[in-house]
Amino acid sequence: MAGAAVLGRLTWQLCEVAELVEETPQVKTLVLGAPDWPGHRAGQHVDVRLTAEDGYQAQRSYSIASAPEEGRLALTVERLADGEVSPYLADVLVVGDKLELRGPIGGYFVWDGEEGGPVLLVGGGSGVVPLMAMARHHAALGNGTPMRLLYSAKRLDDVIYRKELEELAARGDGFEAFFTLTRDQPEGWQGFGRRVDRALLAKVGWPAADDPHAFVCGPTGFVEAVASALVESGLSPGRIKTERFGPTGG
Repeated sequence: MAGAAVLGRLTWQLCEVAELVEETPQVKTLVLGAPDWPGHRAGQHVDVRLTAEDGYQAQRSYSIASAPEEGRLALTVERLADGEVSPYLADVLVVGDKLELRGPIGGYFVWDGEEGGPVLLVGGGSGVVPLMAMARHHAALGNGTPMRLLYSAKRLDDVIYRKELEELAARGDGFEAFFTLTRDQPEGWQGFGRRVDRALLAKVGWPAADDPHAFVCGPTGFVEAVASALVESGLSPGRIKTERFGPTGG
């Protein structure tokens, strides 16, 4: 598929902003019209490039949130207070504006739906974005593969895609969503209220004997801790795929 393209062969293209969706107070989804888009795989990302009037350029990578089957390209951006690119994308961009991007990029952290199951997705903060593409792809395939998402956020207001994730879980087609809030839990909260560790993974995931696939995405420390806990629980390192992010200037 074109999604496996080598970065050096990719070209920049102009995409028009068709819709802006506020996911949380700090996170916005950009829905883009990309007429020359070659298609992508769930879990891939793109490079976005901004050019100032004086010629200065800034470039950042963003995960694709939309499923391969969708007739749109969606990028979900978390606003970073000291960021160089994300504040523009989240606060300045309006419908009708154009963005330069190239992609899709990445062939490792992807789920095509042909690998079988079960599948465990573990996301921290905005690390849920490529996992959301996988969850949407799962729904589009409709093959009933067992898939569980464990999503860690600080507070309920920080949970991206909350309503849609709950709707996907209610379909009864093998997808389940679990939430854990590490800072504050509202009164009557029915989810978890702790950091992701080996014990929590054991509650949500499958035993190593079931040989699940695991996809982990989030801040570097989060990803390393979760991956280590999965290995300690007996899961083969070869079944664990990780994608991490750290301070980049946004």
